[in-house]
Amino acid sequence: MYLLGIDLGTSSIKVAVVDVASQKNIATAQYPEEETAIKSLQSGWAEQSPNEWWQNVQQAIFKLNATGLFDPKEIKAIGIAYQMHGLVVVDKDQNVLRDSIIWCDSRAVELGNGAFEAIGEEKSLKHLLNSPGNFTASKLAWVKANEPEIYNHIDKIMLPGDFISMKLTGEITTSISALSEGIFWDFENHEISKDVMDYYGISGNVIPQVKALFSEHGYLKADVAASLGLSAGIPVAYKSGDQPNNALSLNVLKPGEVAATAGTSGVIYGVSNDLTYDKQSRVNTFAHVTYSEEKKHTGVLLCINGTGSMYRWAKYNFAPQSTYPELNNLALKAPIGSNGLKVIPFGNGAERMLNNKYTGAQLLGIDLNLHNQSDIFRAVQEGIAFSFRYGLDIMRENGMKPKVIRAGRANLFLSDVFAQTFVDVTGIPVELYENDGSVGAALGAGIGAGIFKNAEEAFNNHEVIKTLIPQHSAAYEPIYQDWKKILEKQLATG
Repeated sequence: MYLLGIDLGTSSIKVAVVDVASQKNIATAQYPEEETAIKSLQSGWAEQSPNEWWQNVQQAIFKLNATGLFDPKEIKAIGIAYQMHGLVVVDKDQNVLRDSIIWCDSRAVELGNGAFEAIGEEKSLKHLLNSPGNFTASKLAWVKANEPEIYNHIDKIMLPGDFISMKLTGEITTSISALSEGIFWDFENHEISKDVMDYYGISGNVIPQVKALFSEHGYLKADVAASLGLSAGIPVAYKSGDQPNNALSLNVLKPGEVAATAGTSGVIYGVSNDLTYDKQSRVNTFAHVTYSEEKKHTGVLLCINGTGSMYRWAKYNFAPQSTYPELNNLALKAPIGSNGLKVIPFGNGAERMLNNKYTGAQLLGIDLNLHNQSDIFRAVQEGIAFSFRYGLDIMRENGMKPKVIRAGRANLFLSDVFAQTFVDVTGIPVELYENDGSVGAALGAGIGAGIFKNAEEAFNNHEVIKTLIPQHSAAYEPIYQDWKKILEKQLATG
């Protein structure tokens, strides 16, 4: 018996098949091999095609089936993880009306700020746990204001994972967790926010049916099953945003537990049992996968746009023929501090932890007679690690004080330089695990379909691969403080 997990990322689709008995990953595939493009028609805009996502999901599943390592007909449930905060809009025939406005698009910042002021900052934070900011509700308001001919044809709005579930099952559903990440959910009243819907003039009819996150969101259509080589009628039994799902995949389910990821964006995600919020909305709070009216488990999320995206930019511009492992080895040749070269990595849109300011990415202190590729790639990784420390200090201000952080051995955590710098500059040990988002989504499907009786059973065989402990914190602290002074000077004058 197997479970299929789909992880709809910004860069690509990853899929995994997990064996129920061992809870181990049997096979994994990714599509496309090259990173999916982000369309940016104007500065600060970021869009992708939902129909392209669906094509890529199908290709990834074909590639997975071709491994021959399992019988696709023995897959019993499907789980979906997805890039958060994106907006997908469809008409009554489930046709996509426009490209998705994705998470790192910043066009709706001013609309969100207007909602924050009109609703009232104190009321917004108490009820929404966030400013409406640049999230899905504000993106929808932008479409309403700027593309009325599209808006008037909208039947339902979705998060990216809801769309993939719709293509698999023909059903459109959502969850409290998804609504909270879109800033549609009123935590105090435990209902869709009347304040947000009324301020933006959005009809409640566009919101899909709300179902429990771990539940059956629809059943695989016969024609889709035949095309994908799967069994018709199996359930999509779990849907979650990538960061709550990443926490699930790392068994971060209880208050006080913390997960980190460093993919296209960088995230630290801590579970709380309080309806907590940051007064400046620099970090955000959403319903965790274990949230219920009785157990109000929330995920306190620090998101940094400019992490893997910064590293990718550096690769394409300074060493396009090299692989990421080669660049990681190159970075090892430079000393701590990269011979004085510093990188501000915030070049992928406005950063929430910087109060929605945009500094742009910068390389500072270049010495043409000293610095080389090794310094550049180490400085990029150090700058990204410094941005995590800056955000973690904000989380500490809000009561999140992790003793250990769990991370998957993937993306930037595959780099010895980045992983050790992260540990050294934050001063917190990191436990590395093998699971990734697609495996977490598969295990989530097992929980939602009742194949596992609870999350604890789904993670019986969860094992630490490696634990990293601080080794060079004293050396990094003055370097980090210099970096912080540069950043804060730019924020004060920008």
